[in-house]
Amino acid sequence: MGDYTSDSSDSDNQLSNKSLDFSYTYLDSDTLFNNLEVLSETEKSSINETEALLLHHNQLNTLPLNINKFQNLKLLDISSNGLKELPEVLISCPLTSLIARNNNLDNDSFPKSFSLLKNLKELNLSGNNLSCFPEQVLELSKLKYLYLGGNQIQEIPKDIWKLTCLQILYLGGNRLVEVPASVGQLRFLHGLILSDNMIESIPASIANLTNLKSLLLHKNKLKALPTEIIALKFLTELSLRDNPLVVRFVSHMTLNPSSLLEAAGRTIKTFNISYSPEDLPLHLRSYLDSAHQCVNPKCEGVYFDNHVEHIKFVDFCGKISRSSSSVPLLTQVHHGGQLQEVWKL
Repeated sequence: MGDYTSDSSDSDNQLSNKSLDFSYTYLDSDTLFNNLEVLSETEKSSINETEALLLHHNQLNTLPLNINKFQNLKLLDISSNGLKELPEVLISCPLTSLIARNNNLDNDSFPKSFSLLKNLKELNLSGNNLSCFPEQVLELSKLKYLYLGGNQIQEIPKDIWKLTCLQILYLGGNRLVEVPASVGQLRFLHGLILSDNMIESIPASIANLTNLKSLLLHKNKLKALPTEIIALKFLTELSLRDNPLVVRFVSHMTLNPSSLLEAAGRTIKTFNISYSPEDLPLHLRSYLDSAHQCVNPKCEGVYFDNHVEHIKFVDFCGKISRSSSSVPLLTQVHHGGQLQEVWKL
């Protein structure tokens, strides 16, 4: 999934007719200050009506104080500059979306007043120099989309539950080693991205995320998943590649190949070989009729005896059953004689 982003479905983000776009214009901080001063004198009505200010991909090392002239500003994109801090003056703007990825922000870059951005719904701080989860963010009670990927964050605070409206939590590409049970209290969460960390286990409380649709866990140190994950009825996307549990069970299946029945059944279904009641006994026909097409659209394989098939494994083929207490990974031969992974929970 890569840079998982919101679809900007909120009406607050549909601001194309009230935008001021200074992106990719090589602006430094002094030039921006002067430009805003001229605009406030010559086009004051335009300043008052502007709801989106795009300043990404410039040469800003600070934000000018006269940014507070935008009294109706809802979206501010200051990505890909050289910013080392966020100014107090930001609270003068009624922001609902602040995008500040790919800057030089660190743990000390946030003003004490940052928590006063009470209307903020989207915050993107990915690609900065954060080693701690910003505490001020926990006070942003209306936040729906939080992106903190590509930093050096080592811990998810136990108070993460305070973000009661959160729908997307992106923490991929950090240094996390565990996930607190309190993540399970984010009941409105749709997407949880924890890929490319050092996480060894996922808490059973994840089963409480009843609205979860995407769970990205690839490139971690997971050896098992909680069986409770089976309760996530809306989960449609799960990635697990580059984890020890994958390597271990692929290796296991090289010594435990599919049964002759399963291999023969897969061949019949894959190549659409016809059969009739006269050809096969009832129990074999029933077995063949239980075959399912792999939910991965890139795979042409089939599998048998599934109990849950609503999850799309974004990096493997997928099936889930209730036959064991952790997540073993079964490897089967699908098309072209290549090994494809099938899951069993």
